[in-house]
Parts: sequence; structure tokens; C-alpha cells
Amino acid sequence: MDKKQPKTVKRTTLIWSIIIALLVGGGIAYGVANVQTRAVISQAETTTASMQKIQAVYETIENNYYKPVSSKKVTNGAIKGMISSLDDPFSEYMNETEATSLNNQISSSFSGIGAEVQKSGQYIKIISPIKGTPAKKAGLQPEDIITAVNGKSIAGKSVTEAVKLMRGKIGTKVTLTVKRNEKSFTQTLTRAKIPVNTVNSRVINKKIGYIQITSVSEHTASELKTALKRLDKKGVKSYVLDVRDNPGGLMDQALKMSSMFLKNGKTIMRVQAKTGQQQVYKAGKKYDGGYKVTKPVAVLMNGGSASAAEIFAGALHQSADAPLIGTQSYGKGTVQTVSDFKDKSEMKITIAKWLTPNGSWINKKGLTPTYKADYPKYAYLQLMNTKKTYKLGDVSSQIKTLQKELKALGYFEDKANGYFGKTTQTAVKSYQQKNKLEATGTTNAKTIISVETKLQAQIAKNDEALKKAESILK
Repeated sequence: MDKKQPKTVKRTTLIWSIIIALLVGGGIAYGVANVQTRAVISQAETTTASMQKIQAVYETIENNYYKPVSSKKVTNGAIKGMISSLDDPFSEYMNETEATSLNNQISSSFSGIGAEVQKSGQYIKIISPIKGTPAKKAGLQPEDIITAVNGKSIAGKSVTEAVKLMRGKIGTKVTLTVKRNEKSFTQTLTRAKIPVNTVNSRVINKKIGYIQITSVSEHTASELKTALKRLDKKGVKSYVLDVRDNPGGLMDQALKMSSMFLKNGKTIMRVQAKTGQQQVYKAGKKYDGGYKVTKPVAVLMNGGSASAAEIFAGALHQSADAPLIGTQSYGKGTVQTVSDFKDKSEMKITIAKWLTPNGSWINKKGLTPTYKADYPKYAYLQLMNTKKTYKLGDVSSQIKTLQKELKALGYFEDKANGYFGKTTQTAVKSYQQKNKLEATGTTNAKTIISVETKLQAQIAKNDEALKKAESILK
């Protein structure tokens, strides 16, 4: 279980809506599950033959290399080399900056201004300033348009790029150029620690509580309990627990979350050391504080559901008979531990396997759904590059994506071939006319964002996994 997943592209598939609100101060995608075990590494009292060899290489470089070298760079290179030799994507060495960023992510908080934002034309629009944050205290309002950061225009930048400019160390200042109605003004804010919610909930189908868990961070179990109690007061009779595209997080939180839905004494998971010895974790007051959910539940998962999310889904399925709906999960079945160095860098290595309640190791296999159901195929189209304009005569894979998007919306009937011909131009123009955009037949950022926003809404309406869960729970 680990804190971090491979870096994500700036614009990913349509499942991740281009209008999803991002908290200004950083992205929220991070790792899979992590055993929160930490220790300060001290120098060994004895030096093995292997260490003597490493020391000899280090001294040779330091004393004989033909030009000056950074001892820190050589040391870090040696550490990274040893860890990379494990051929384990979840074991890694992180410098101070990487470690700090990762720890902020796993704690589900960031340093920023505290506003939910979305793309709006060429700029970034504030959806809502968060209570108690610098954005709220400065008087920023919904519908405010951010046009520049520290005097530099953000025209054409993605939400991720704009957010990156607005984040920074706690206590530092950032100046925003804001357009409100037809007037522009500047506002200087002092960055602060901004909490991020990992659980969202609502009532669907009148009596079903829908709970989306986006990651598993330090406060996720508490957020989940709060959501369950809130929905319970609204009279829901069952729950859909959605961990699709949840990359995981902390194992202790997965234990607490799972225990709420399991009878005391039921197995949540097992951890197996390299000796083969297993530690069995069972549901009980130790984890859930006595809070139990007895109403029917169904769990949604997909290939983006990993580690801590898989611990949760596996426990509910095997120890509480909850159906799993969706597609095969990611399949990460290892446990990591994190160690701190005195220079604030960190080392994370795999120390054990984790197993489902029945003893299965799902590594590189994943959990198999009880009922297979998925988003429509067009949900997995890559989001387009909004910095480019596409016009008659152009040829590219991006145009092929555009054609598939327009086809899904009913505007394009030919085969998607990546050539911006007359039929594509006609489809674009027709879309623009119907959606009150300038009907040029040329695709710019405004048209692309509009198309993908419409398609995202259509994806939500055609969520077959959620529909299946609703039918089962009814």
C-alpha cells in the first residue's frame, strides 16, 4: 500500500469531467494504500562488505572524478539506484520537495487560496470560495473570473496549470487579477492550508444514498461516517458506495471504513510478511467506535480502484456479501512503509502483501465484479488539447477524438478517421449553432469545452454501473 501513483496527464479521460471543481492549491490524485509506519533511519553501527564496496565507490568518485561533483547528488543517485534495482513501482526515494508534496496529498490538504474553480473560456472561473479560507476572507465570489496570476495572463492555460501557479508555501502571497461583471481588479491573498473533502454524497432514486469516495486520506473514515449519518436522517433505505477511480490512500482508514459495514469479528483483510506469517484484521469497536451500517449496500468499482479502495471493496464483498458492480479493479496487493531521513527526504519500500478476507492475493489481478457494467465506450476518450484550433484540412488523432465525441452527441455520422473534412466541418457548425456558439465550423477551446461538458453530462445519464446498483437495491 503506498501513498503515490504514477504521474497523471494534465487532461485525462472524459470520466474525469473538465468541469470538476479543483481546490486551488494542488491536484488531488495520489497513491494507493499505505501502512502509516514511519521511522527515522540512523547510521548502522556495523559496516557490511556490501556497504564497504559502496563506500569505496563513493570515495573514488569524490577523490578522483575529473571535475567537482555534488556529494548530495551522488548519495541520492546511489539510493535511487538501489531502490530501482528492486523493480518495484511502489518503492521509491523522495527528496524533501517530493516528500512534502506527497505528505500534503495524503493528509488531503494543500497550500493555496481555497476556491473551487473550473475552466471558463480562456480563463478560470470561481465556482465557490471555501468558508474560512483566504479566498473567502478576501471577498472573492462565485462567477469571478481569474485572468492573471502575479501579473501573468493565464489565457489558454488548463485548470491544472492555473492551479499550479496559485499554489505555494503557506504564508506566501499571490496576486490575482479578477474580472467581476465588466470590471477588473487585483487581489493579493496569503496562501494557507486548505482541507480537501474526499467523500461526496446525495440522495438518488428517492430512497438510495449515493456516496462517492474519491481517495482514502487521513479524514476519509470520519467523512464517510458523517455522510452516512446525514443520508440516514434523510430516510434512505440503502447505499451505493462508489470507489471508481479511487487510487487508495491509508490502510488504517480503509480498516475503519470497512468495519462500519461488517459484523464484529468479521475479517477485513490480512497482511502477510515475507516469512509467510499473517496478521488478520477483524471488524470491531477498535476501528468503527461502535458505529454500524445495517442497511443494504452495493459497491461500484473499476480499473482505477486500487489498494485501499480494493481493501474496502473486498472486505464488504467477502465479509458482508455486498455486490461489486463495474469492471475489474486495478490489483495492487502490496504494503509499503515510509521512513524519514534527517534532511526531510523519505524512502518508501514494499514490506508485505495484503490479502482479502478469504486469503486471496489480488496483486496484478484485481477484484472481479459480481455484475459487470461500465460507462459507455466514449467515456474513455482522451480529453482534447484546448490550446489548439482545428479547422478544415487538418489531420490528427485529436480530430479523430473530436469526431467520436460529436458522433456520441448525434452530430457526426461518418467513420472517425482524424481528417477534418467537409462532414466534420458541418458537424462542428451544427453543434455550434444549436449550442449558441459562433458558428465558424472551426473548433477552438470554447467549442471543445462545450462539447466535452455536454458529453460528460451524457455519460452521467448513461452510467450503467450505477443503474445496475439502483436496480439491485430497489
